[in-house]
Amino acid sequence: MCGISGIYRSDVGPPVERRILSGMLDVIRHRGPDDEGMYVADQIGIGMRRLSIIDVEGGHQPITNEDGSVIVVFNGEIYNYRELADQLRSRGHQLATFSDTEVIVHLYEELGPECVHQFRGMFGLAIWDKKQQRLFIARDRLGVKPLYYAHAGDTFVFGSEIKSLLQYPGMSATPNIDAISNYLSLKYVPSPQTMFAGIHSLPPGHTLTYDRNGMRIEKYWDVSFQGENGPFQSEEEYAERLDALLRESVKLRLRSDVPFGAFLSGGVDSSIIVALMSQMLDEPVKTFSVGFDRTKRRQDELPYARLVSEQFKTQHHEVIMRPEDFVSLAEKVIWHLDQPIADQATMATYAVSQLAAQHVKMVLTGEGGDELFAGYARYPGERMSPLFNFMPRPLKSTILALAGRIPQMDRAKLALNALCQRDEASRMVHWFPLFNDEMRGELVNRSVAGLESGSAAAVFRDCLKQTDARHPLNRMLYVDTKLWLSDFLLLRGDKLSMANSLEARVPLLDHKLVEFAGTLPPRMKLKGMMRKYLLKKVARRYLPDKIVDRKKEGFPIPINDWFRGPIRSYVRDLLSPDTIQRRGLFNPAFVERFVQEQESGFGDHGALLWGLISLEQWHRVFIDSTPTPRESVTPVTVAPVREYAATPLSYSGQMEVRKG
Repeated sequence: MCGISGIYRSDVGPPVERRILSGMLDVIRHRGPDDEGMYVADQIGIGMRRLSIIDVEGGHQPITNEDGSVIVVFNGEIYNYRELADQLRSRGHQLATFSDTEVIVHLYEELGPECVHQFRGMFGLAIWDKKQQRLFIARDRLGVKPLYYAHAGDTFVFGSEIKSLLQYPGMSATPNIDAISNYLSLKYVPSPQTMFAGIHSLPPGHTLTYDRNGMRIEKYWDVSFQGENGPFQSEEEYAERLDALLRESVKLRLRSDVPFGAFLSGGVDSSIIVALMSQMLDEPVKTFSVGFDRTKRRQDELPYARLVSEQFKTQHHEVIMRPEDFVSLAEKVIWHLDQPIADQATMATYAVSQLAAQHVKMVLTGEGGDELFAGYARYPGERMSPLFNFMPRPLKSTILALAGRIPQMDRAKLALNALCQRDEASRMVHWFPLFNDEMRGELVNRSVAGLESGSAAAVFRDCLKQTDARHPLNRMLYVDTKLWLSDFLLLRGDKLSMANSLEARVPLLDHKLVEFAGTLPPRMKLKGMMRKYLLKKVARRYLPDKIVDRKKEGFPIPINDWFRGPIRSYVRDLLSPDTIQRRGLFNPAFVERFVQEQESGFGDHGALLWGLISLEQWHRVFIDSTPTPRESVTPVTVAPVREYAATPLSYSGQMEVRKG
């Protein structure tokens, strides 16, 4: 696991300067505090910061082939590297290390850009081909690892994080208004856009080739639903195949030369991974969970995580977030994300990653289960859309107007607003928006060109044109996999785990498992009102019903209580009328109304306000000042921290500790 950066000049000009590349790497030191390596020659410079996971002693990068004509820097893991290495040796290749990185250069020797089809893993990689004078970069199929690129004049730059590109002389941090518009609708920025004008995200499953003939971007993989009627006849056959793929994927991701553990929320996805790990290891799994200061209205997920921990005898660790932690971490989290994500769970992800990094260098996580097997409430909700399609528009408007006058009932309002949309793409946007179209009309400053007319539905329409799925459920799953999963969940997971120099692996997103999920009949994903039907069927082999049947919560941060209570002044500071007026993007009166409704308890607008706060903090960190290297690997205490294995409490220093 690493961070990579690079500079390429296709025309004759001054050679790449090592000091500039070094500066681009320095700002992402948190991604790889163990080592640094660079290759610089004439018009090319590629480099990396290394977090040593595989072949700790011998895996120094860049790595070359035998004659030094192919040079690679690599961020990620190739889980089938041992099998690939054996095949390469049998064909006469001389491998000098036991690292997964080295198989990349030799497969590139044989296959060129087609080598990416051989890799089973997560990656952002860059290869310099001396003979062809070609730069080749690639991103993994699902987008677990990020990769960004831009042009600074005649120079092409790329890197694992946007802040790395911003270190290159001539690169400016300018807001991308179209991206801000999409953010206001979606909570995130869909690739290839970024929040920065002129900086692009290489989409998942794509490669980029740059040589003297110019730049070419090509798709090499996509999620297919062509076999959505399924390869098997019985549920048991489907369950057996899914079980085998889950076990294989987890086993592959246990290949590591450093200590590792797992994030455990107590939900089905993370719990089944912990269950499988416990069967495959000879020692207790180290598990990590996050909870929050208790509120009268909501309970966090820690009791469920403890239940799983006790069943599988894990070494369990917990971190408790308080309102003051939320405030103290906010700017740091925005800096690591590069661009805002309107989800308060970013704080929880950072906190649990920080906790885990005190004990291990790698964790397995449960991301992906909802997008593969239909785990969100919007999937059964979408089945009601035909009923609303025949409803006259005036009646829809009346229903929405009446619902808007009722305080609370946010989930019901959300569903009604989505179902009243005119087409498939618009419904998908509105099933889980930040601001719906009506709110956007009141929120934005109409004098800012491009901000008023949201284009998010157009993004979804373009995405839907690329899928072979016909069933409405699979079409939703495709969009969520290509956009929500990669640009929201995986970006959040990568940036905030790597902020703490922690590698996060995602077994549910092994591409073979994803391809199998694409062949499942819709009834195997959504059966009646039961979501993730087949995954839960397999999970019952390992987990108690209380875990399998529990209501999905995510990270239940009590942000509404915190925003109208302990950190009310924080909201007032970031969203004051003067601040909103000075930024010039939004209507100060509209924002003030939402702040007042939040404070009075008339509405729970915490998620909306956090979206605006995140955007304001992003402006302060990246636009109002120059992003520079930070001591990002220095721990910021969030806790108390609790470790336990069902034994009495004991105390150690400032930590509240349970140990078995």
